[in-house]
Amino acid sequence: MTNLTYKMNPMPEKIAQDKLDRLAKLETATIGHFYHFGFVAPAIQPVITGKVVTGTVATLAIPGLDSTLLHHCLSLVGPGYFVAVDRLGDTKYACWGGGVTRMAAMMGLEGACVDGPHTDTAEVEEQGFAMWSRGPSPVTTRLYNTGGGFNVPVCIGGAAVLPGYAVLADDSGVLFIAPDDLDAVLAEGEIKTERGRISEAKVSDGTHLGTLSGATKMVQDKLG
Repeated sequence: MTNLTYKMNPMPEKIAQDKLDRLAKLETATIGHFYHFGFVAPAIQPVITGKVVTGTVATLAIPGLDSTLLHHCLSLVGPGYFVAVDRLGDTKYACWGGGVTRMAAMMGLEGACVDGPHTDTAEVEEQGFAMWSRGPSPVTTRLYNTGGGFNVPVCIGGAAVLPGYAVLADDSGVLFIAPDDLDAVLAEGEIKTERGRISEAKVSDGTHLGTLSGATKMVQDKLG
């Protein structure tokens, strides 16, 4: 008989480390110039700025008042993984605080993203744990044992995410990338990054942005 309370799936295969190393040298904002999938809503922000994290995604879906499955699943993750928590629409109850952060850090988790609030900001900052959320809340979850899903399809800030996706998270936001897209995203992202360096150098040397981008010519052509 199917268990409708808890849906538990195995950990996904890790993304190759050399690909994650390449991804870590890119910026979400650079990839945002050409890729349109997997970006979470801007309301999801870093709790600690200055962090750049990559990893393989493990997903979690838990109902608003209950964090039982989160506490359990922290024992199943480890280095190389990034946990993405779908709060199933709840934006009031914080499932992630100081105690969860301590456990996540102990397990070597790369980072986490919660589509909902966190709590205990000072403790998260003290431990230097890389995480993203919709902001702080003093109202927390409890252990009600009502259910949830581990490594199931989730929605994080409007982005559809499957376990085994790659993640890049930085000060500009969080991006989830399907493994089938990763090689192409890396290649195009590296090209865009290099072009950006060249353009920045030209502006620093005195070239006007409108000239460089072609915007000035477009306006002048319209004006005749």
